[in-house]
Parts: sequence; structure tokens; C-alpha cells
Amino acid sequence: MLFVLGVLVIVVGVALSIALHEIGHLVPAKKFGVKVTQYMIGFGPTVWSRRRGETEYGIKAIPLGGYVRMIGMLPPRPGDKPGELRTLSTGRFSQMVDQARADSMEEVQPGDEDRVFYKLSPGRKIVVMMGGPLMNLLIAAVLLTGVITLYGLPQVAPKVGLLAECVPSATPTLQVPQPVCKPGDPVAPAKASGLQKGDRVLTIDGRDVTTWDQVSEAIRASQGRALSLVVQRGDGKVPITLKPAVIDRATFDAQGTPVAKDGKPVLASMGYAGITPGQELVRTPLAEAPKFVWDRTVDTASIIVKIPQKMAGVVQAAFGSGERDPNGPISVVGVGRIGGEVAAMDIPADEGGNWLKIAQLVLLIASLNLALFVFNLIPLLPLDGGHVAGAIWEAVRRGWARLRHRPDPGYVDVAKGLPIAYGMSLVLITMSVLLIYADIVKPINLFG
Repeated sequence: MLFVLGVLVIVVGVALSIALHEIGHLVPAKKFGVKVTQYMIGFGPTVWSRRRGETEYGIKAIPLGGYVRMIGMLPPRPGDKPGELRTLSTGRFSQMVDQARADSMEEVQPGDEDRVFYKLSPGRKIVVMMGGPLMNLLIAAVLLTGVITLYGLPQVAPKVGLLAECVPSATPTLQVPQPVCKPGDPVAPAKASGLQKGDRVLTIDGRDVTTWDQVSEAIRASQGRALSLVVQRGDGKVPITLKPAVIDRATFDAQGTPVAKDGKPVLASMGYAGITPGQELVRTPLAEAPKFVWDRTVDTASIIVKIPQKMAGVVQAAFGSGERDPNGPISVVGVGRIGGEVAAMDIPADEGGNWLKIAQLVLLIASLNLALFVFNLIPLLPLDGGHVAGAIWEAVRRGWARLRHRPDPGYVDVAKGLPIAYGMSLVLITMSVLLIYADIVKPINLFG
């Protein structure tokens, strides 16, 4: 039941995000006088609609997108009079472009000639087309800021998380850099010392501790020497004597990858206690929220840029024996599945409980909006970025003509980019189908 509830939360979040994205286009378009005939959430057959003034508002059967229909999105072909189109084009693409021009003009009624989108100034075109992506960015910024400032984010703390059962005797390999216990391995020092999950380390050998790195460094450098710890347990302070074992352990680079030489991990002798660090919620000051949002946006952009190469891994995982990359692309189905898994998790109250679930679901919706923002900036039709690119090129051409005292070159014919748009649409549909299939047969498992 909780799984279904989590999926529904994501579905509603996606629908609202799409609705607000389209409002981001609708409001400035109407403000600038463009005639908007439809505002629709979803695709396919219309489930419900109602006309308000000149605009039909409705919901369609497939809630995987939406659109705002503005008249005159494409300009007449150079040489044609507004509202008149030649129909003698040859070639498949030429006929498709002409049909698209005709569809763009079919709703232009007498008196609407100056209410078409293509006659807007380049600046206003950019405002209309950027309204949608910027709405997604605003949604993400509000949600992320709310979570990190009001609730907080889990961060590694100088406290005990999980306790290992033993001191592993197996030699680390590249496949298993952190060996598991075998029968007969000695009890792990942390477990033998009496440390418990949730203990917060206050001091080590009389020195105050404020970060987990200080704890880890003291254990690694101990070389078997006993350490005197004071930990916070509940309302009291408990002294602990911890004597780390000395073992050969794999070394890692800054990215967390095992350092190797000649196909074998590079080992180093160091202290070992058998402690996994715990986490605690830390609130971010409001002044630092813009940087956090910016960093998440950059991270999202870096993932989207790598989608073409990561799709190969998705195909191999879906149709082969490979595993899904947890940092790879997923579909709306995958996001919904993760939302369901988050809602169904059994999280103790002292570790966040239901509030942590809500925070994670909100972060999922925020991440989806960041992805919509970045993806729509790609300067190719049919994405918003394609129309923005056309408007920028129109402004450059007109500005250059004015500088050289030449006639106005007119509107940029974005219709010439429609063959690319059709190809892009085919690619997006194919990617979506593959991702949905992969998310069904080989879903990403973020929770072990």
C-alpha cells in the first residue's frame, strides 16, 4: 500500500510539474498578445476539457507531457504572403515542412494576423519559450531550498553507523576490495570494545572530535595502539577503550576507485576497527541555498550530456546480463518505482521516519524538474531550446543588418529545422521506450 502511495505522489508531482511548465509558456504568450487556442496536459485522447475565452483547457489520456498551442508558430515561406502557402513542393521533407506551415496557419482567422507567434520580437519569443524551463527551475529551487533549510540533508557524522562482525583475513582483490568475514576470523575491535550503533565520538585520546575524518585518521594511524574514546550515548558520556587491529587494506583514489598496479590492488598496512560512519541531518543556511541549487543543476547537466554514451549501458543491461548504472538515465516509470520504494522503506523514527521519506520524495520531484529544465535547453527542435536558438539567430541577423545599414532580413525560418525535429522526436521516443523497458525488466536498485 505504501509503495502505491509513493508512486501516486510521484505521478501527481510529475503532472503538476508539467502543468506549471506549460503555464510558464501560456502566461507570457497571452501577455504579449499571442492567440493561444489550447492548453493541454498529456497526449492522446482528450479526457476532459473546458473552453475559457479563446483557449481550450484540458487533460489528455497519457500524462507524459503537455503542450500549449499558439497560432503561427512557423512563419510563411520566404516570398509567400502571410496566410498564403504554396503547395507545389517536391520531396518528402519539403512536403512535411509545407504541411507543418499549413497546420501552423490554419487557426489564423481574420484579425489574428498580428497575434501570431512568429511576429513577436526575438526577445519576446525567448521569454515565451524560456518560460516553461524556467518554471521547472523555479519549482526545483523552491523544493530543494525547502528541504535543505527546513529539514536538512544526511551528512556523515563522527558517530557509529554499522559495526562489522570480524577482522577479515582474506586478501583484498579488485573485485572484492573490502573482504567479507570467514569462519574463524577474530571479532572486530569496535564490536569487542562495546561501541554501539548511534554512539557519537566526542574525544579521542583527549582531543575533541568534530568530523568522521578525524575518527578514521586516528584509527588508521594507530598501528595497533589502544585509543581512549569518549562517546555520547543517549544523555550520558561513556568511556571506551578501542584497540584497532592492523591489516593490509586496499587503497582508494579521490574518486573512491581502488588503486591498482599490474592488475592487483595497492595495499597499505593500517589500523582497522570495523566501523561504518553514521549520518545525521544538517540544515543548510538559506544564504547557501543558491549555491546548492546551482551545484545540483550542474550535476544534472553533466548527466544529461552523457546520456548518449550511457544509453549503450542501458541496452546491455536490459537485453543482457549487465547491471544498471545507478547514475544513469531513467524513465518516468523508473522515477515512480523509486518513489514507491522510498515510501515502502521501514525507517525508524530516530533516523527520520516518515519525515525522511517525505523529504526524499520531494527531492525526487525536484530532481525531475531540474532534468526538465536542463533537457529543454538543448538547442534543437522540438525542444524549447530549439525555438530559443532560432530567436537568438534572428536577433543576431537583424542586429548585423542594422549595423551594416541593410534591409531587415525578416524572420528566421525555423521550419527549415523540422527535419531535424522529426529525427529528434524519433530519437526521444526510442530512448523513452528503451528506458521504460529497462526500468521494468532491470530497474535501478538504490536501496540494496
